[in-house]
Amino acid sequence: MAGQRPFNPGVSLAGAVDLEALKHQVKAEPGQAGGAPAAGGYVIDTTENTFQAMVQTSATFPILLLLWVPTDDRLFDMARQLGDAVNQLNGQIQLSRIDIASNPSIAQAFQVQGAPALFALINGRPMPILQGLPSAEEMQQIVDAVIPNLVASAQQAGVTGSAPYSGDPDSDAANSAAGAQEQVPPEHQEAYMLAQQGDYAGAAAAYEKVLEADPNDARAARERAKALLLARSANANVREVRAAAADNPDDVKAQLAVADIDMIGGQIQDAFDRLLDFVAAGHKADIEPVRKRLLEYFTIPEPTDERLKRARRRLATLMY
Repeated sequence: MAGQRPFNPGVSLAGAVDLEALKHQVKAEPGQAGGAPAAGGYVIDTTENTFQAMVQTSATFPILLLLWVPTDDRLFDMARQLGDAVNQLNGQIQLSRIDIASNPSIAQAFQVQGAPALFALINGRPMPILQGLPSAEEMQQIVDAVIPNLVASAQQAGVTGSAPYSGDPDSDAANSAAGAQEQVPPEHQEAYMLAQQGDYAGAAAAYEKVLEADPNDARAARERAKALLLARSANANVREVRAAAADNPDDVKAQLAVADIDMIGGQIQDAFDRLLDFVAAGHKADIEPVRKRLLEYFTIPEPTDERLKRARRRLATLMY
């Protein structure tokens, strides 16, 4: 792989989709018969609207970027193999697929002239892996060596969080991952679509309406908490947030901000302990904002999660 360079979304160079792809176009949508593999599991589709949020999350977990055209049947096998390889790692890395025909500005930013192109993204920095269709040997090397090495490189750089599991439970990619998510309920559709578009504040407000109609909707409560979390901190500079928390150990806002970063990175125990330790260290005057944030966090893990049970007990002890 080539050396790292800072990503500059302002780069504007001419990019063109491979005209040969016109001979290989299919009309089927991803996931449909004869179409490309659908997103799912730890495979997402990214657009210009959600691109910046995706770049920010690469500070939490590594991302494999596939710049492709999802109607070009020459790319289907590559997309399927990458999706299977990523899903087998259970969140250690995410595959983000970008349709460069529909999102040409992203192709221009990466200075690619056609599809496919493969990049890694760690801490907002892209690393070129491949341009053009890989041979069988190259594809095997990517699956067997390159992807595991990306995970190891990310861990060495302190990027150790877990990618969120999401997607269509009927897709090839989702079925290759452990378990399949239930279908999105009709009353959740608006909120779900807003979240997929990167409008996390809008999604949180939409989930709030669902909860007003049914306060016992545990899924809506969980997804609202996730949306609020991402609305606050998805675009935060992780290093700056952690430095501010270390420099201001008595500042509740700084501790809440870094706890958000922990939660986004899947470090649930660290988030719980950080806020509970903060209160226990003599900051009981700040217990109300901490309590509210923890109650929000508590809706995210499974109710049977032992970390949740311990944190609830400790919070109750600190309050009285």
